[in-house]
Amino acid sequence: MEPKNTQNNPQNSQSTQMSPDHVSFIALGGLEDVTRNLYVYDYKDQILIVDCGLGFPDETMLGVDLLLPDITYLLDIIKTKKKKIIGMVLTHGHEDHIGGTPFILPQLMPSGRDDLKFPVYASPLTAALTNAKLKEYNLPFSVNTVKFTDPEVKIGPFSVNFIHVTHSVPDSANFFIKSPVGNFFHGSDYKFDLTPADGQRSEFIKINKAAEEGVLALISDCLGSDRPGHTKSEANLGRNFERAMREVSGKFIITTYSSNIARLNQAIHAAERVNRKVCFVGRSVLKVKEIGANLGYLKIKPGTEVDMRDLSKFKSNQLMLVVAGSQGQENSALTRIANGEHKDVRIGPGDAVVFSSDTIPGNEINVNALVDAITKKGARVIDSDPSGSFHVSGHGSKSDHELLVALTKPKYVLPISGTYRHMGYYKTMAEDMGYEKKNILLVENGQEVRFGNGFAKMGNKIGIRNIYVDQVSGEEVDNFVIRDRERLAKEGIVIVMAEIKAQDGQLAEKPIIVARGSSLVDSKEITDSLTSELEKALAPNKGRVTNWVHLRRTVSETAQRHLFKKFRTRPLIMPVVIEV
Repeated sequence: MEPKNTQNNPQNSQSTQMSPDHVSFIALGGLEDVTRNLYVYDYKDQILIVDCGLGFPDETMLGVDLLLPDITYLLDIIKTKKKKIIGMVLTHGHEDHIGGTPFILPQLMPSGRDDLKFPVYASPLTAALTNAKLKEYNLPFSVNTVKFTDPEVKIGPFSVNFIHVTHSVPDSANFFIKSPVGNFFHGSDYKFDLTPADGQRSEFIKINKAAEEGVLALISDCLGSDRPGHTKSEANLGRNFERAMREVSGKFIITTYSSNIARLNQAIHAAERVNRKVCFVGRSVLKVKEIGANLGYLKIKPGTEVDMRDLSKFKSNQLMLVVAGSQGQENSALTRIANGEHKDVRIGPGDAVVFSSDTIPGNEINVNALVDAITKKGARVIDSDPSGSFHVSGHGSKSDHELLVALTKPKYVLPISGTYRHMGYYKTMAEDMGYEKKNILLVENGQEVRFGNGFAKMGNKIGIRNIYVDQVSGEEVDNFVIRDRERLAKEGIVIVMAEIKAQDGQLAEKPIIVARGSSLVDSKEITDSLTSELEKALAPNKGRVTNWVHLRRTVSETAQRHLFKKFRTRPLIMPVVIEV
């Protein structure tokens, strides 16, 4: 059966009729905005989940700490009991693939519901990083460790084979997923580095064996599909770190993704060769250092590491610091250092800060502000650059993606983990490799694709919301809260304190107006004009039973209309209604 050509309008449901025996694939996150990776494989109402990540807010999402995949669909499944989640597998230890677990697992496996429990599997380092995160939130969940030498994991009707691939965090996996209707190669974040820093190359033999068993669909990372050639190797970074350290007269500071243990090892070994002590600064890098050392992934000679509290015992040119905060996070160690707020670390002339990382889309403003703050202190900033001297991407480029397609020989290709622009480049690449348009599936978050024996077609479209989270409380932040924060930032706030008589619902006296962060100023003109408007608005309620909720809304709406009409401003209105 030939699939219909649906990729030109993926939002439309192309088939509402019952399909033959099939697996439904749905991305609940991970498409278009790169982060929040969470993918669903559904066969006869048994669901396998791949990854459980989080995302990062941009400058428009005021007061938001994290973004999560929208799991409303999965919660509906739990409520109706028509489908069952049978397991979850995690590809690697980056936050956009495991960071959502402390928030999402408790919802999918609520306390007291043993019937809803399911196993979670990951490679050794990925499992350790996720378990540390779950422990931090005091959650009663644990991730099962799967070694790459282990046989495939049986999860209901699915079998999952863990295949090691090179990426910017050790123990990264692609999955060969067998199902009753065909096999899937889930090619999450990867590149083909033939000279990786840790010596662990991608398992080409296992990829080839998967191809021999047949691949119905390749679900592939596409983030670097707009770059020609292969992504550069990590091999030369260590030598570049060493050279730069010898040229810096003060402290040498490296900031990178905390989970990039291979990068940390190269920096540590370079520091050891030039006789610099190493200090880890920041909660996330300290956590990864401990986990990596316990598992034998992070290698540091005795006597190399020093505690932050002992930094004053050494000259600046005797130190290399690994500092968390490469994305300019507000409370990160590097931001506090740049602002002069860190109690143990200071920077100044002679020091150098190397950004050994890419800037995550949406973080550009924060990173630029951080670079400015460091520069103002007199320190030298060394950004990651196209030459790859101090950073190379963990994602494959066009030739890496072409190689994975050539190795797996899938009937269908479906790009994930990229913006729609990257998906478009991937589509062009696949067409150049001889794939027909009908076999290249471009979809959005929430779009179901039904795969069966020899066919693929679009199914239903699930509505996907933005889920904003306050990291401290772990609670969802509603859209209206974001809108209020945006208005507060742009227009300020006006507090209207109105005393209203209980017996007739009318003003007892003129309201008190307090304006902050607004173009308005506290004045008799505002008070007099708004008093007149409130008297008119409250007049129809005179003598009626007072509804205080309605009165509060009336005060707010009247003030908002009046201030815009008279002063052309829309501040956030906070009505304070006092019964007298």
